[in-house]
Amino acid sequence: MGKSDIRMPAVAGQFYPANANKLREQISLFTEGQAEQANAIACILPHAGYMYSGAVAGKTVASLKIKDRVILLGPNHTGYGVPFSIMTQGTWQTPLGKLKIDSEFAQKLLKRSEILEEDSEAHHGEHCLEVELPFLQYFKNDFEFVPIVIASQALLNLKKLGEEIAGQIIESGEKSNTLIIASSDMTHYEPQKDAETKDRVAIQAIIELDEDKLARKVIGMNISMCGYAPAISVIVAAKMLGAKKAKLIKYQTSGDTTGDTESVVGYAGVIIE
Repeated sequence: MGKSDIRMPAVAGQFYPANANKLREQISLFTEGQAEQANAIACILPHAGYMYSGAVAGKTVASLKIKDRVILLGPNHTGYGVPFSIMTQGTWQTPLGKLKIDSEFAQKLLKRSEILEEDSEAHHGEHCLEVELPFLQYFKNDFEFVPIVIASQALLNLKKLGEEIAGQIIESGEKSNTLIIASSDMTHYEPQKDAETKDRVAIQAIIELDEDKLARKVIGMNISMCGYAPAISVIVAAKMLGAKKAKLIKYQTSGDTTGDTESVVGYAGVIIE
């Protein structure tokens, strides 16, 4: 993709409304009556269809100050592209408008990184970053962003990526103006009680800002948290940027929406300050 290329939405009309007015209306229901916005360093957001995870994503985003630069990390669901994929130029379209990639920052990060590769293949049909954008646009329509998709569970590389992101943010001198987001759902397709038990453990590791514990628990307890890799990178970056605490904003499962508790997916919204 070149600078003039536009990435069109892959899941508008499926995961969320393709009509701008209907989309705004839906997001407004998820974000109404929210408290003051925290000046967070990072957060974890879910990325399912809005009917399932929108209440969690909405409440979490509504409690954040959206910065001028957003670095978005998510897991690769499509299998396309390289293990650590960044797009450094172009524009992404959503029903709420166009968003530019922060090319200057993204290219500097790519140059610094031993892990990332320039690649648009991993991003074309991938939903995990796209579904976060309308929530952010609802509150701020003029931010630029950096999209990163991860298809690796190599712990040392995930930590290294976190260090590289934090290093580039510090070098840019715009720490206070950058928000990092890890896009992840929690346990997939297990009974509600089992999902809640596993997710409680993973969320606790995130709240403790302990990336090693998160990796250990996800692997040891077979927790099907699809974005634990991005979460590890984000925790590492956030701590390098001075993060001291994290808190759970909201947790629920698909069963809370559908009433089917036999096989649920868990969703958590966490902010890191």
